[in-house]
Amino acid sequence: MSATTQTEDNQESIVIVGSGLAGYTLARELRKLDSETPVLIVSRDDGRFYSKPALSNALATRTEPHALARFDAQAMAQQLQARVWTHRQVERIVPHEHAIVVDGQRLQYRALVLATGADPRRVQVEGDGAADVLSVNDLGDYARFRARLEGCRSVALLGAGLIGCEFANDLLAAGYDVTLIDPAPVPLARLLPSEAGEAFARALGAAGVDLRLGRGVQSIAKRGPGYRLSLSDGATVDADLVVSAVGLVPRTSLASAAGLEIEGGIATDAWCRTSAPDVYALGDCAAIEGRVQPYVLPIMHAARALAQTLAGTLTRVAFPVMPVVVKTPAVPAVIVTPDSADGRWTVEAGTDGSDHAVRAICADDATQRMSGFALLGAATAEKAALLKTMATGTGA
Repeated sequence: MSATTQTEDNQESIVIVGSGLAGYTLARELRKLDSETPVLIVSRDDGRFYSKPALSNALATRTEPHALARFDAQAMAQQLQARVWTHRQVERIVPHEHAIVVDGQRLQYRALVLATGADPRRVQVEGDGAADVLSVNDLGDYARFRARLEGCRSVALLGAGLIGCEFANDLLAAGYDVTLIDPAPVPLARLLPSEAGEAFARALGAAGVDLRLGRGVQSIAKRGPGYRLSLSDGATVDADLVVSAVGLVPRTSLASAAGLEIEGGIATDAWCRTSAPDVYALGDCAAIEGRVQPYVLPIMHAARALAQTLAGTLTRVAFPVMPVVVKTPAVPAVIVTPDSADGRWTVEAGTDGSDHAVRAICADDATQRMSGFALLGAATAEKAALLKTMATGTGA
């Protein structure tokens, strides 16, 4: 459902900017509580609803890009009893007037929710092939990625974080030669203690991933139909396709231009409230109490709490212990990152006789209570027990 003009009074509307998981989940949760308040979702793309995490493991399951989209914008509008404006750009926010400008048209709101997501972090390298590096951040990107894969045999992946590792595993399972490059000494360096990261690397290597860790990419040159990557250690890597997965940058420019406070993401309190009255932020663009959490579970919890607030019951976002599940069949992983860097990790490798099974526990230095954990391989069977331990606040 879309519109080209809007003339009715919108002062009682809730306007959501963004049609990703955060925006649509908020609208769905709000409708469970309030079926009357007008809701408008403004999307800069086509408004289709799909699972973004599925993008990094759709190859091995032979899922075509169009099949990942569950509903189009019209179906979502009907489900949510909302208007969904597609391919519309919010030009600016006028907080003191409770208004936004969409493609030159002024629109007032009762409450505004920014669920604008994040952009891929760009790789800064030299060479005439640098501009051809792909990133996969949405369904449109994924469709272009799949089209470019046609006729390819080898892929170089820049970034051995969560998404890079999942894509490496997916491409490998689909029959491609994969080289994974990262300046960090181990994969998942921001999530795993070093010893667990080394075990994760061994498992990926045993599965067939060519790991080039502890080195960066200096240049990417076109070479025939493919590319040659020159690395910081003097080595070169040839690949038919180069994909970047070096992280995300919250989309904050719209909020920043309106004078909203920015702290890595759009700064909010524990109620998703920004520094402007009746303006909220949610999802990959938001730094809730100073922390950006670009994962599904935090988004779902925040959306439920914000829906309660918008429906009239002020509700603080209360995050439970939320594990990150890494979709790498070569070495399954479940991780709960500690909130503080003050903890001490204890790592047990080979817990079931396998080099890839790792149990790593982080305990708070002061209280000795478990503050995080990382489980690899067969050790992931302990997930439920460790989550229970953390939830009850007992010792490690």
